[in-house]
Amino acid sequence: SEENMAQKCEGGPRVSGQKNTSSLEGKVFTRAQVATHTTLEDRIWVTYQDGVYDITEFIANHPGGSDKIRLAAGKAIDPFWRIYQQHLNTAYPKEVLDGMKIGTLDPAEPKVEMDASDPYASDPDRHPGLLFHNTKPCNAELPRELQIENWCTPSPLWFIRHHHPVPVVDAETYRLTIDCSQINTPPLSLTLKDLKERFNSTTVTTTIQCGGNRRDGFNPIAKTSGIPWGFGAVSTAKWTGVLLRDVLLYSGHLTPQLAEAGAVQHIQFKAIDGLEASIPIEKALNPYGDTLLAFEMNDEPLPPEHGYPVRVVVPGHVGVRNVKWVSDIVASSEEAEGPWQRGIAYKGFAPGVKDFKDVDISKVLSMQDTPVQSLIVEPGNGYKLVVDEDDEDDETVTLKGWAWSGGGRGIVRVDVTNDNGVSWHTAELLDGKDQNPLRAWAWTFWEAEVPIPEGSAEKGFAEFHCRATDASYATQPEKAECIWNLRGLNNTSWHKITVQVTHESDDDDDDADEE
Repeated sequence: SEENMAQKCEGGPRVSGQKNTSSLEGKVFTRAQVATHTTLEDRIWVTYQDGVYDITEFIANHPGGSDKIRLAAGKAIDPFWRIYQQHLNTAYPKEVLDGMKIGTLDPAEPKVEMDASDPYASDPDRHPGLLFHNTKPCNAELPRELQIENWCTPSPLWFIRHHHPVPVVDAETYRLTIDCSQINTPPLSLTLKDLKERFNSTTVTTTIQCGGNRRDGFNPIAKTSGIPWGFGAVSTAKWTGVLLRDVLLYSGHLTPQLAEAGAVQHIQFKAIDGLEASIPIEKALNPYGDTLLAFEMNDEPLPPEHGYPVRVVVPGHVGVRNVKWVSDIVASSEEAEGPWQRGIAYKGFAPGVKDFKDVDISKVLSMQDTPVQSLIVEPGNGYKLVVDEDDEDDETVTLKGWAWSGGGRGIVRVDVTNDNGVSWHTAELLDGKDQNPLRAWAWTFWEAEVPIPEGSAEKGFAEFHCRATDASYATQPEKAECIWNLRGLNNTSWHKITVQVTHESDDDDDDADEE
C-alpha cells in the first residue's frame, strides 16, 4: 500500500538525500554521462522518461531492497517500473523520485538510427536488468536478485540464448510444415490460425535451462568452451499452445505403432533462423510428455525474442531442444543435422577428455532431459551478516533458492549444510511443491533457517552449500571436479555461497559485496 511504502521509505520525500539539493539541479545530461554513475563512490544515477535522478541516498531505503534497485544503476528505470506495476498504481513513487531529480536528458542527443547493413539492427529492445554476455547474438542471464521474485519469470526478464539475429516474422504469411513422409504421408502446411482453431489449446508451466548454466563454476578447474554463464541461464513461464502429438496425429496419423513400423525415431525441428534440433519420438508422442507448439507466453502472444509466432516447448529437456521460430517439423529415422544436435555443442564428455582429436563424436549421446539442480539465491555471495557477540551461538541465517530436475521429476527435498556436509538442515519447499512428482516441469522454491557456524565472526566468514533430491532419489554431486567436461555442460554440483560474518562493533558499513 501507499502507507506501507511510505513507512519503508522512512517518510518518502522527507528522507535525507531525496531532497533535490544537488548543485547539478537543472542540468542537461547525455545517456553516456548517466551510464558512468553506477557506484556509490561516483553517485548512482538513473533516468525515467526524460528526467535524470541521483538515487544514491535512497538506495538503502528502497522497499524492494538495495540490490534490486542497483540493477538500474546508470540506466533507465522505465523497464523496471513496467515489470513492477505497483510503481504506477499511485502517484507516490513518482513523487519520491521527483525529490531526487538533478536534470534532464539532452533533447539534442541523436536518435539511434537503424543500420540496414547490420543483421542485428532489427533485434528487439532488451530489459536493462538482464546480465549480458554479448549482444550480437544476444545472450543474457536472469539476474540473481530477480530469480525468486516470481514463480513465473516476467517475459522481459527471461534469460536469452540466441545463435543468430532475431527473425522478423509476419504471422499472416507464417507457415508451419509438418513432414511425415517417413510413413508415406504427404507434408502438410499449417497457418497460425490453423493451429489455434483446429486443435485444443493446452497450457503448461515449465522451467527452461540452458545446458551451460553454471559453466563459470567449471572454469576455475580447467577452461571450458562456451559462454561463461553464472546461474541465471534459466527461467520459468506459463506456455499456451497445442500439443505436438495432436498435430502429428492430425498431420500424418503418426501413432506409436505407425512410428515403430516406419522406423520413426526422432522428431526434428527446423527454425527460421537456421537452428536445427530434435527430440526422441518417445517424448514427442508421450501423452504425459506435454510437448507444445506454443504461441503464448505468460498469457500474451509470444514475444519476438522468445519465438514469435510459434516455438517448441519440450518440458524437462535442455533449452536448445525448445526451438524458437519453428518453421518445419520432420518425422525421421535420424536426429537433426547440424552442430546443435550432432556436433560437440550439447554432448557430455568425460572429465579426462581435454580435446576432441581422438573422440568419435557421433557415438556420444546428445543431451535431452537434464539432472537435478538447486541454487542458493538469497543471500548473495559476499553478503554481510552482523551477529551479536553475546548470542553468536544462537544466530541463524535465512537461505532461499530454487531447485529443479529435468524429465518432470519433482523435487522431494532440499538440504543445506553449514559445515561442508558433516550435518544437514532440510529446507521447507514452497512454490512448486504441489506439482505432480512425475510431471513437475517447473522449478520449486525453497527456504531454510540455518545456524551460523560457531566461530564464524572470528574467521570473518561462513560457507553454506545446498543440494536437491528429485523424485527418482537422484541427488547432486558434491564436487564440480567429478563432473567437469570440456563443453562445460550440466554443472549440478553442490552450490556454495560464502558470506561475511562480523560482530556489530566491527564496523558500521552494511554494504555487501554481492556477485
